[in-house]
Amino acid sequence: MPKNILVTGANGFIGRHVVHAALTKPAARVRLNQRSPRAAAPHSGSAAETVHADLTDPASLTGLCRDTDAVIHCASLVGGDHDSLRAVNDLGTRALVDEAQRQGVRRIVYISTAAVYGRGPFRGAGPAGLPQAPASAASRTRAAAERHVLAAGGTVLRPHLVYGTGDRWVLPGLAQLLRHLGTGIDCPTLHSAVDVGALAGLAVAAALHEDPLPAVLHANHPRPISTSALVRLVQGHLGLPRRAPLSLRRATELARNSPRALHHLAMLGTDHWFDSDPVWRALGCSPGPAPADGLVRHTGWYGPLLRTAPHRP
Repeated sequence: MPKNILVTGANGFIGRHVVHAALTKPAARVRLNQRSPRAAAPHSGSAAETVHADLTDPASLTGLCRDTDAVIHCASLVGGDHDSLRAVNDLGTRALVDEAQRQGVRRIVYISTAAVYGRGPFRGAGPAGLPQAPASAASRTRAAAERHVLAAGGTVLRPHLVYGTGDRWVLPGLAQLLRHLGTGIDCPTLHSAVDVGALAGLAVAAALHEDPLPAVLHANHPRPISTSALVRLVQGHLGLPRRAPLSLRRATELARNSPRALHHLAMLGTDHWFDSDPVWRALGCSPGPAPADGLVRHTGWYGPLLRTAPHRP
């Protein structure tokens, strides 16, 4: 018998892919939540039902989860002031979880972020061995969202770098850094990453799963990618001069007057790779090609985007 799945944040980068993945499953009937009736409807014409509710308005959530078997919660705010972040990520998630529990929803899946762990380094650890130490208001409020989901018996997926069609943060941010530096970086640090389509498949599989799941799962490709490999991929799109790459130390010296560039360099220069094998085994999904190969599949998206992205020092 098909399960009724509600997807929040259905217009976002990850949410759009989750809706697409769910629509391919005969076992799923999909309802997608958009904040505003005026929002663009990327899935118009599909079999998905669209409902409108705002996480910052608890009254609008009444009845949102009626006749729902599972909720895949993709909605989040990643930038803005503390009050806005708290209203969406923390209080909004709490209101959503409360409504889901009132309506008897059996499964809640929340797509969170490995940023709840803080700045690192992280080298192959599983979620059980890592304390949370979020370093920004966005990651602190998403950690709070996790607590609401976990208290209700839900499942939290923690990806690190999410790439693919629709990404306007990971590779575009790296492109801005390389434009600022004028060349590449030679840095062997490793980072976990996941194709947004593979992540969406995991979320849908978790929502449809019949058996108990671990409370928290790292959701990345099992094989990390090096900073140097990421840099080479972006350089290929940007057409930067073929100069010798900079050491991390030299790049940091050149970026000393740019807080944005220094932030990117601090993250890139620190290992952020996590044990992500268990999630694929638990849900019976394939992670697909390793990130270095997977990124190439999205050249049609990244090529034009990275070539036209504005330079922000």
